[in-house]
Amino acid sequence: ADLYANPAATQSLLDDALIDLDEWLAAEVEDAFAAQETAAFVSGDGINKPKGFLAYPIVADASAVWGEIGYVASGAAGAFASTSPADRLIDLVYAPKAQYRPNGRFVMNRKTVSAVRKLKDGDGHYVWEPNDAGGATLLGYPVTELEDMPDIAADSFSIAFGDFARGYLIVDRAGVRVLRDPYSAKPYVLFYVTKRVGGGVQNFDAIKALKFGDT
Repeated sequence: ADLYANPAATQSLLDDALIDLDEWLAAEVEDAFAAQETAAFVSGDGINKPKGFLAYPIVADASAVWGEIGYVASGAAGAFASTSPADRLIDLVYAPKAQYRPNGRFVMNRKTVSAVRKLKDGDGHYVWEPNDAGGATLLGYPVTELEDMPDIAADSFSIAFGDFARGYLIVDRAGVRVLRDPYSAKPYVLFYVTKRVGGGVQNFDAIKALKFGDT
């Protein structure tokens, strides 16, 4: 996928600025690009953009074959199971093959995080564990909040777990490029900012999803 942005500034602003506006604009655009990339890495359709891991066929893990993402069911439509809800998260952790668990992590959006933080084990202890670094672990694994993950709903795939570094390949060509154009729109200076990026699942054994359904 090719990402484009076309911010503009007056030459006088560029002359008077106390900071390197070229560098500042590139950084601001990079933030916007990052948001678009993250959305594509989760659910992009692969047409002029990366193919997100949730855009592949997602089937029950027991019957998943190469080219499909396996899922574990939560045990209730649009919710965690009413009995031992955290057990399905344990099932999700053990769905990827063993070599992918040491670097595994959960991904979900903040609304799902809110629901997960309320889960307790059979002894009444929260399964979400804050740590001294200001983060948290879930069943001993780190959690990454991705706002582009779907909210919990009937049959939604709102939580994923796995070794994403080995499971999902991101191809980032040349980083952000900035071309300054002081001629086309005087008195404005145009900045043509471009970036080329691609991505897709490269290892279907490394990433699994939790489906909020009873089967």
